[in-house]
Amino acid sequence: MAEEGKPVVEEHKEGEEEEENPNYKPPAPKSLDEIVNADAEDESLRKYKEALLGGAGLTGDKVIVDEKNMNKVIIQKISLLADGRDEVSIDLTNTPEEIKKESFTIKEGCKYKMKMYFYVQREIVSGLRYHQKVYKTGIKVDSMSQMMGSYPPKTDMQSFTTQEEEAPSGMLKRGSFKIESKFIDDDKFEYASWKWNLEIKKDW
Repeated sequence: MAEEGKPVVEEHKEGEEEEENPNYKPPAPKSLDEIVNADAEDESLRKYKEALLGGAGLTGDKVIVDEKNMNKVIIQKISLLADGRDEVSIDLTNTPEEIKKESFTIKEGCKYKMKMYFYVQREIVSGLRYHQKVYKTGIKVDSMSQMMGSYPPKTDMQSFTTQEEEAPSGMLKRGSFKIESKFIDDDKFEYASWKWNLEIKKDW
């Protein structure tokens, strides 16, 4: 079972195109070893870091989920959580061609959340973000940027759930939408990018 996201640093922010926000300055990167070894003589701080990191790196061992994958973050899937409906997901380990065929359908005016599932390995990821751009008939109609936070490496799958949103309503808001999504971090490193589809209908 995925562990609900508990960022190393609580830095939940919302707003469009955060990667271009001149007021956001990412913290200086630190390796897991630097964090673990800092103030090693402070017992209370050591216990705090152990609780924060879930034991990751405290024994000197790197947390490795996939030996062949050198990335810090391994994205697994993204899900739609809508009131009164079962969770539906897009498997992001599939090929871009397969993912491009995927589609979420939501009822206009419904309340929903998005949930992201991922692994973090090797080092802490700083400032993990989810971005998306929405197009209708080839025209960009919306964009969003969700700051997810910074996470320690763990062997357990981690997750992040967005705040509840309300789907738009009205005849002009219904229809088919093409969405371009990606996950990046403070260093602008891109962990996954894909295209998918969304249908807003009058009813389920």
